[in-house]
Amino acid sequence: MLPRAGMSPQTAEDGGARPRLVVLRALGLGDLLVAVPALHALRRAFPHHHLLYASPEWLADAVELVGGYGLLPVRGLDEPLPLPRGSVDIAVNLHGKGPQSTALLQEVRPRLVVAHHGRGVDGPGWVEDLNERARWTRLLQWHGIAADPHDVSLDVPPIAARVAGATVIHVGAAFASRLWPADRFAKVARRLSDNGHRVVFTGSSQERRRALEICDQAGLAGSAVLAGSLQLREFAACVAAARLVISADTGAAHLASAYGRPSIVLFGPVGPGRWGPPPGPHVVLTRDDLRRGDPFADSPDPALLGVTVEDVLLAAAGLPPEP
Repeated sequence: MLPRAGMSPQTAEDGGARPRLVVLRALGLGDLLVAVPALHALRRAFPHHHLLYASPEWLADAVELVGGYGLLPVRGLDEPLPLPRGSVDIAVNLHGKGPQSTALLQEVRPRLVVAHHGRGVDGPGWVEDLNERARWTRLLQWHGIAADPHDVSLDVPPIAARVAGATVIHVGAAFASRLWPADRFAKVARRLSDNGHRVVFTGSSQERRRALEICDQAGLAGSAVLAGSLQLREFAACVAAARLVISADTGAAHLASAYGRPSIVLFGPVGPGRWGPPPGPHVVLTRDDLRRGDPFADSPDPALLGVTVEDVLLAAAGLPPEP
């Protein structure tokens, strides 16, 4: 069991500042958002520590919305953490099962490393088929820290949403295996628009062309395309104020969970058991019986292609109306 916060902490090498707790998760937005329950639990357990989240710098806005954490910019696992040895009290590995990620934390010589079992660390064994929120709260629970896998909430960005009350269709995904066909997104957008929804299309700057194509096929005004024009905090504000979010299993879907917004999440190569939303106004659509299961395939997974336009429209009709 971990020592309680404040029990003989090792201070940082900065003249007696608060003891430092570093969480490593050098991944993307969705990875950060499924780790939020664990981050909240650590903040409660160690209120007197200076908390740092080690991740790519572009996630700074999202880290701020977790509350209580500063960003420690890292570009992955190939470079040492930018911290002096002996300056960290507790290092927490939420990146993976190791050994590379655990070794990276051990190199800064923390007093304590919290990680899964291995490389000289006493912790729980790694379980492959486990929901990601539960994976990291289970790690903390093993060490005696109370953690709730459903504690997913984020602070709302202190800015007005570019569009409030919109149905947000997030058209992108990190890999082709999770890209629902553009013509299906367009048909959903057209039907929802005809039914009174104000539809907007989001995505990264690299996905703007796809969003424009979908918008054009749907016969909607180009002003509906927000892809590539929103900073991360603006995107979060848009989702927090949304009527409905439709997305593959990406960061957009996890933001909808964090803000309790109704969502429809389309799953392809990896099923919802691993990345699915917590309880709430969320509908998961997939075809488990068709799943190929290759997340790096250059074409959409059959489990995703098995989801039809009518499936999405029926799900949208069954979700609670905007409050």
